Amino acid sequence: MSDAAFQTQYRQEFIEGFEQRQSLLRNTVVTETEIKGNSAVFLVADSGSATAVTRGLNGLIPGRADNLTQNTCTLTEWHDKPIRTSFNIFASQGDGRRIMQETSMAVVNRKIDSDILAQLDTATQDTGAAAVGSLALVMRAVTILGNNSVPLDGNISGVITPAMYAYLMQTKEFASVDYVNNKPFEGQLTMFRWAGVNWIVHPNLTGKGTAAEKCYIYHKSAIGHAVNTDGLGTTVGYDKEDDYSFCRTSVFMGSKLLQNSGVVVINHDGSAYAAA
Repeated sequence: MSDAAFQTQYRQEFIEGFEQRQSLLRNTVVTETEIKGNSAVFLVADSGSATAVTRGLNGLIPGRADNLTQNTCTLTEWHDKPIRTSFNIFASQGDGRRIMQETSMAVVNRKIDSDILAQLDTATQDTGAAAVGSLALVMRAVTILGNNSVPLDGNISGVITPAMYAYLMQTKEFASVDYVNNKPFEGQLTMFRWAGVNWIVHPNLTGKGTAAEKCYIYHKSAIGHAVNTDGLGTTVGYDKEDDYSFCRTSVFMGSKLLQNSGVVVINHDGSAYAAA
């Protein structure tokens, strides 16, 4: 005699799908939140590589002007709005309203990163032809910054693909306790510090999984990011007329390359670690 009338049990607590849900780059750049109109202006000031002078024959010390460069960042509005009918929420598995809130915030956080990455992509300094990750490749990028008088002051960030991270894990200077105090194989992290650089493993860099991956090393003062924090937020609502719920997440923001000398694009070949 065979059994019959089985019941299917649905788990009400939903499981998050694999996707980037938070901004990994916002804290690696200069952020401006005081916005007027639709733009923000970042002032970059230096001496213009001036050198010290002696008094002139007339006994006066020659004067000079500082090098002041204003960089305008234009803000654009970005939104994400998932909607679900009341019947859909009622009849579907899981907490539908919470799912809308979490996925909507994830969409906007990814947009923040893509906005910053778009400006990093405009940098013109790079490490040359694409190569696999190595100590030499990293040191080349760091040296380019040093040659540009970029201070290694703890504000240098390195943003790399999972493939480049995999290559570094096989480098003794990165993974061996003879060179570093941490043991990366004991607990892989998406953020860590090595060689004076704050490293971030990012899943959405240009060309990921190909022979033309773009990774970056840059100083915080090289990129500006303007965001209207008053307009950043998630609104949950209900439309009585058409009987649906919605979640709208909005942000007004823009990013700008402020100092090209402070960004190095690492051309990386990650094709060996692409899915078969």
